[in-house]
Amino acid sequence: MAKSNLEVGAISDPRFEFRTFGREFDEAAKRMARLSNPVPEKVWERRSKEIYIVSATNDKNNTKIRDGKMDIKTFVTEKEGLEQWNPLMKGEFPISKDVLEKEVFPAFAVEMPALTKDTYTLDEFLEMVKANSSLKAVSVEKQRFGYMVNDTICEVANVWINGAKLVSINSESTVLADILKTMNDVGIDQYENINYLQAVKRVIGMIDKPFAT
Repeated sequence: MAKSNLEVGAISDPRFEFRTFGREFDEAAKRMARLSNPVPEKVWERRSKEIYIVSATNDKNNTKIRDGKMDIKTFVTEKEGLEQWNPLMKGEFPISKDVLEKEVFPAFAVEMPALTKDTYTLDEFLEMVKANSSLKAVSVEKQRFGYMVNDTICEVANVWINGAKLVSINSESTVLADILKTMNDVGIDQYENINYLQAVKRVIGMIDKPFAT
């Protein structure tokens, strides 16, 4: 059966991903750019400001807020060192008490705060996060450069986590063999797979582990 072609920025079947973080990946980034097929202009460079909500009691759910919208992805499985994450919920502020009770705080695996209102603004939600010692709201800024190598969606990104700068490089696809080939071709196959949730926790000291470089 022929595999379907991925399109950068488009919705597809759940993808597997390799991603790592470090101080620099200059040579790998050059190789990725040279090996890349042409990609749409809209993904040449993208910038965003986000808030990640991390929980000391949960490593399975990745929660971020961008432009007043909340997106939670949940870890599904790992194969050949590659991770698969699927959407768990999407919401928008103001957000309802029902969604907070049934989806958001259970995803953090923390004690439910007292919810006395029908809806909550982003600022009110962040105050609840601040009041819980197991939760942290972390500022994440991204400058992402998109590529396509071996039919995998790739990027090199400058990432500022609470102002601390890191570089990230990744490859993702529905086909594991294509990702593994890309990792080898680009020269990142020797590095640890580090997802955004883990990277944020390492920067803020919630996890005591170094980065790939």
